[in-house]
Amino acid sequence: SALVFVAELAGQVVGYTYARLEEKSWNDLLEAHGKLHDVFVIPSARKLGAARLLVEAACKELERRGAPRILLATAVENEPAQRLFASLGFRTTMVEMTREAGSA
Repeated sequence: SALVFVAELAGQVVGYTYARLEEKSWNDLLEAHGKLHDVFVIPSARKLGAARLLVEAACKELERRGAPRILLATAVENEPAQRLFASLGFRTTMVEMTREAGSA
């Protein structure tokens, strides 16, 4: 149920995406879905469209395999990734919050 796509430029792998079909999760209160776990493009190949193509390919294949929706997470500080994902139809649905041990 896992998918890995790679992006190549001049015969060199410059990026990848890893996605999976996920079952219903009572812990996370999620129905079955596709999950985009990781998207990475090396810095020298960024802004060439590789990340967009990788995400589109992963989403298309997850949908083909029956995913009714696709989820992903990104760091709050990663505004370029958030802009990319928004341009591909993703919207904010949850806000994750973290507390370090001993901080209260």
